Amino acid sequence: MITEIEITCLPQEREDESLLKKLASAKIKININRINALQILKRSIDARGKQVLYRMQIRVYVDQNPPQENFSVNYQNVSQKKPVLIVGAGPAGLFAALRCIELGLKPIILERGKNVKDRRRDLAVLNKEGIVNPESNYCFGEGGAGTYSDGKLYTRSTKRGDINKVLQTFVANGASADILVDARPHIGTNKLPQIITAISESIQNAGGEIHFNTKVTELLVFFDKIIGVKTASGATFESDALILATGHSAQDMYHLLHQQNILVEAKPFALGVRIEHPQEIIDQSQYHCAVRGEHLPPSYYSLVEQVDGRGVFSFCMCPGGIIAPCATKPGEIVVNGWSPSKRNNPFANSGTVVQINLEDVKGDEKDPFRLLSFQQQIEQTAFAAGGGNQIAPAQRMIDFVEGKFSADLPINSYVPGTKSTMLKEVLPDKVFYRLKEALPQFGKKMKGYYTNEAILVGVESRTSSPVKIPRDKVSYQHPQILGLFPCGEGAGYAGGIISAAIDGINCAEATLKVL
Repeated sequence: MITEIEITCLPQEREDESLLKKLASAKIKININRINALQILKRSIDARGKQVLYRMQIRVYVDQNPPQENFSVNYQNVSQKKPVLIVGAGPAGLFAALRCIELGLKPIILERGKNVKDRRRDLAVLNKEGIVNPESNYCFGEGGAGTYSDGKLYTRSTKRGDINKVLQTFVANGASADILVDARPHIGTNKLPQIITAISESIQNAGGEIHFNTKVTELLVFFDKIIGVKTASGATFESDALILATGHSAQDMYHLLHQQNILVEAKPFALGVRIEHPQEIIDQSQYHCAVRGEHLPPSYYSLVEQVDGRGVFSFCMCPGGIIAPCATKPGEIVVNGWSPSKRNNPFANSGTVVQINLEDVKGDEKDPFRLLSFQQQIEQTAFAAGGGNQIAPAQRMIDFVEGKFSADLPINSYVPGTKSTMLKEVLPDKVFYRLKEALPQFGKKMKGYYTNEAILVGVESRTSSPVKIPRDKVSYQHPQILGLFPCGEGAGYAGGIISAAIDGINCAEATLKVL
């Protein structure tokens, strides 16, 4: 017999199998000796009461053994099969490639950035010297923006595709099996690069191709149909199917499409700051304790407040994390956050942002780049306020709300450095005002949140793309160009690693319609 139940236990008991069997035995009223095995299906922390608990969905095997789990895949060799071009080696591109192989197609990935190993050197220069390599940074390179930006795998995209297939692929390539059961699965920036490398090797071992340092500069179109692409080196790659998975920061790709009279559209995005607290403040508030117990992970939070009909919300929260410089060009400041697998840094950070709608930005309504230009203007203003070398403008939280210049700034995780600034002079008025009104309200919802020990670092501006590449809902193809499949975050159809991976899988399946 197999049955599924929910049980609760103390944090220190969650890995005690004998205790969990006792709890399951009592729950289903069966002798404990008949329980051969337990399989944890989902695991989450319940911190609503004074006593923090773990809630677990468990599959109980009574009088029988569980099947052996093996998530590895023996991919067929596709070196001589029909090619599918994939621009971008982020989650959308990599998972599109894996699905192509399963379908008997040969993926050819063209990535403007470098592989994981070489990319790491450019990130070190970016952090230590403030020098941005426009082709190799936190956004461009093998694995895309996710590789060095945390590996959070939480998603609400439950109806878009098979989330477990994506998670199992990560496990097969080296991720902890915990991501299959945790309510908020997370790999960690220290582990994700090796996993991305393993996925890339799987693609190449199956006969797929990955070309790094290969920037696409022209789409080859014949009678409104994709026939290939041309790269900066002058090389040509041919195929009747092109999956465009360039990520939310490949701004030049939008301009390339526009120059070739391929339709792109302006799209809303969110803008704000990254807010960092000492992790202990968040733990004390969320776990109702003076000191977080050794069996509990650094705590997470999610906050939202409506101000004048517009939501102000936390985004991409990183317990035990680091604030990172994520500019893709010199002369701009963009910040994001990440955490290592153990989330053992002393700070907690989260993007805190406000939606920017089309009507918020003045200009020609037919201009597809008006929100992109607005985004770039704010990032350049932040750079000027920081004074160069990726030094970011910053302000203490209560000082920000009360309109006071911060005489000094708290120690924080942003390596290039921060400069005390009146962030009101950096942020758009509507964003500044809504943040100013929301932060004290967040403090009422979460004890200790509203404090001058917290620092606001600007700007968090790459929450999603401010440009959308349209596609048909059924065929996944661009409405003008047969064989062009806009994909992932850069096209406006995903918002994180899992949703991007699922979109890549869906686009790969859609290529069968034109091949």
